[in-house]
Amino acid sequence: MSTADSAHVSLAERAYGEIRRMIIRLELAPGDVVREADLQATLEMSRTPIREALQRLARDHFVTVIPRRGMFVSAIQFDELAMLYETRAIMEPYAARLATRRGTPRDWDEMAAVLAETTLPGKRPSELLELDRQCHEIIWRASGNRFLTATLDTLYAQSDRLWHMYLADVHDMGHAVDEHASIHGALVAGDADRVAGLIEEHVNSFDAQVRAAVADRLGTPLSSTA
Repeated sequence: MSTADSAHVSLAERAYGEIRRMIIRLELAPGDVVREADLQATLEMSRTPIREALQRLARDHFVTVIPRRGMFVSAIQFDELAMLYETRAIMEPYAARLATRRGTPRDWDEMAAVLAETTLPGKRPSELLELDRQCHEIIWRASGNRFLTATLDTLYAQSDRLWHMYLADVHDMGHAVDEHASIHGALVAGDADRVAGLIEEHVNSFDAQVRAAVADRLGTPLSSTA
């Protein structure tokens, strides 16, 4: 790959990350029109990397293209909540089992350093959520499976968006972060069964909290994933 091609890929990757972040943080809310010209001005990029990023975001279900109408930020439907979390509840424990076998002391030292940050006073919920994500990313990377990592990154981003939509103003992230301390201990001990079980509980707990928040906000009871 030439230097010019590498730079182009880097720009497209950066555009994807920035636009996805805007969608997750609700700077671009569900149903909003996505305009290439506005994004070019905001991100100070040309049309090509923006267009490539939007095509990828459409594949990842963050934006929806409606012929003759335009491009819109995708909504997350009630029936998709079950699919999102049941997929995470299967894939995250599997990745954790791989990470238990393939991870190194350096990985778990890095995770310990992230967990140490969570104990610092004055951490906002959004900052704790970012640290939660970093813990997951360390486990995904340690699994040594880039296909799992790519898929779980997209699934977590959708969960992150749900948190900003329904839980940001009410949810205490402290308990979720504490769960990572137990997960870390099991990873260090090399106990794959315990790691997988704790990860599944962690994902299902977040699922239950999102469902409760959606039901409370919209007055719409949601069925269990079971």
